[in-house]
Amino acid sequence: MIALVLGMAAGSVGAAAAPRYLWRADPAAPEAATLADRIAAPAGFERVPAPPGSFAEWLRNLPLSADGTPVRLYNGRLKSSQDKHVAVIDIDTGTRNLQQCADAVMRLRAEYLLASGRARDIAFNDTQGKRLAFRGNAADRKAFQRYMIQVFSYAGTYSLEREMRRAAPADMRIGDVFIKGGFPGHAVLVIDMAANAATGERRFLLAQSYMPAQDMHVLKDPKSQDGTAWYRIPATGGELVTPEWIFEASQLRRFKE
Repeated sequence: MIALVLGMAAGSVGAAAAPRYLWRADPAAPEAATLADRIAAPAGFERVPAPPGSFAEWLRNLPLSADGTPVRLYNGRLKSSQDKHVAVIDIDTGTRNLQQCADAVMRLRAEYLLASGRARDIAFNDTQGKRLAFRGNAADRKAFQRYMIQVFSYAGTYSLEREMRRAAPADMRIGDVFIKGGFPGHAVLVIDMAANAATGERRFLLAQSYMPAQDMHVLKDPKSQDGTAWYRIPATGGELVTPEWIFEASQLRRFKE
């Protein structure tokens, strides 16, 4: 039996409306800095509106580990390169090589639905196209743990790309995913956006896990001269260059509601 260590108790962190982050092991622990706390919008930009209770608001308020935290692999070892991230998300990785790129995207989406009272909406396709739906008790973290192990084991970029719908970069939203389905493939999640009211320009933040399974982390923009994490919207027909993968602009996808 594959064992994945997930937090078992509920907690809440973040901004005023404080969405819940159910994996945090100790609800009495001090509140963690959130993504919005730690990473300011670029000069001249303001974060785009995120309706209360939305996936966008939930992602924007993800708890972060302490500033300067390194990325570690599932086995506790340091990732060989530590120059590709600006922050580590405060969420468990597990002790097996399971929670990789698409798995991290599915984990965050499932955690959001669970915390939002939408446990019956949690479902992902496996690589054969079979729908894997969560049918456990929404309050039972062990049932959720077993379900996510099944998803991590039988779904991935190949299946996730095919179950999502296409989205245009010009219409990008928080919660969209750049994904290349394959063996291997890769996926990164849009976790925040900001806009410049004067110019209309928008920028966005990305998070990923990778191979082998590792801490989810907020990516630097490798094309930036100052190490910023805020990416520019890729042009139609263009590319999105991330530290460990290059995506085509046409590979943007969106979860079906």
